[in-house]
Amino acid sequence: MSVRVLLVDDQPLMLVGLAILIGDTDDLEVVGEAGDGREAMRLVRELRPDVVVMDIRMPGMDGIEATRQATAEPDPPKVLVLTTFDDDEYVYGALRAGASGFLLKSMALNAILDAIRVVAAGDALIAPSVTRRLIADFAGTSGPAAPEPDTEPAADTGLIAEITGREREVLALVGQGLSNPEIAERLVISAATAKTHVARLFAKLEARDRVHLAIIAFEAGLVPRRR
Repeated sequence: MSVRVLLVDDQPLMLVGLAILIGDTDDLEVVGEAGDGREAMRLVRELRPDVVVMDIRMPGMDGIEATRQATAEPDPPKVLVLTTFDDDEYVYGALRAGASGFLLKSMALNAILDAIRVVAAGDALIAPSVTRRLIADFAGTSGPAAPEPDTEPAADTGLIAEITGREREVLALVGQGLSNPEIAERLVISAATAKTHVARLFAKLEARDRVHLAIIAFEAGLVPRRR
């Protein structure tokens, strides 16, 4: 069955472009369009979409408040925030409100389609550039530096010592902000296998979400700190 998508943006051209893009796919279907948060909530309750692609800055009710209300609904939709702005205030606000993804409108169109599929499947996805900044904010810059590429990492301790070599590779790629399909392509494995590895990492590392996994990868030295 097709993933039922509600588009929310105050720019008519953006709505038209996304609708045309999604209309060319076999597994996604646009069921409604809204130009502000209040209209979005009316359509969420009326149409019960699977995924809401949500802008942030809109007149009246903004995308963050609309996300908070949408995710509080019975049988809530997944919300993928798609915006021009990646300010920390918006990133944290969207994630706290319950968004399953945060992407920038500058990303490739196919990446946006893939992101809709990812969040519809129950996963989370954040733009790589935003993920790196979130990790830096969570982990801070005063902790131990990651090992240089030509040195051996420190001995594993705690839960991370229980993961396999392949799971370590997957964890490192999650830390770089890659989605499951991107991990599959990088490691030359199926998307289903990549999803299984990520699910096992959630269980073994007791991670709350994908961002938490990325933080673990960062603190374990699997993702180098930016200098």
